[in-house]
Amino acid sequence: MHRYKAFNAAMPTTTAIAKVGTGTSIKTMLQVATPSTRQCQLISWGYTLDAVPGSTGGIIELIQTDVAATVTAHVASGVQPLDPNAPASLMTLGVSATGYTASAEGTPTAIRTLDTDMIPATAGAVPVNYDYQWMPDERPIIAVSKFLRVRVTFSAAVNMLCWVCWDE
Repeated sequence: MHRYKAFNAAMPTTTAIAKVGTGTSIKTMLQVATPSTRQCQLISWGYTLDAVPGSTGGIIELIQTDVAATVTAHVASGVQPLDPNAPASLMTLGVSATGYTASAEGTPTAIRTLDTDMIPATAGAVPVNYDYQWMPDERPIIAVSKFLRVRVTFSAAVNMLCWVCWDE
């Protein structure tokens, strides 16, 4: 079993990782697609915002769904093995697969909510970052041919970095 991590941005090289704008309606910030031959088990996930998302706050969801969003496709280097000797991830890459910054959400018919976090309207007094690591016996498994998404619903656009870590 090997462990991988992906962010909602291209793999940084000569510059820092790029923040991604959330928009002002529902938007998938990061998507990981399991192939028909492999599932994955989640280890942890998290996000950081650079500001409070408006006077009404917002919600961040980690979900499994049956329909892909249209995303900017990750390339193999964007899905990083945590062990330098591990093989490349077997997660499916592509604009309807593993990637970030959705341009179209699709129409999911089945969703499994794995975690959520709400940013209150008064969030100036609370952190706008979140990290969660599951205990070994509660780690969710993403089934074959499914899509894991970090999805936000904000009334005002802010910049976000998010990530997911999994075993496959």
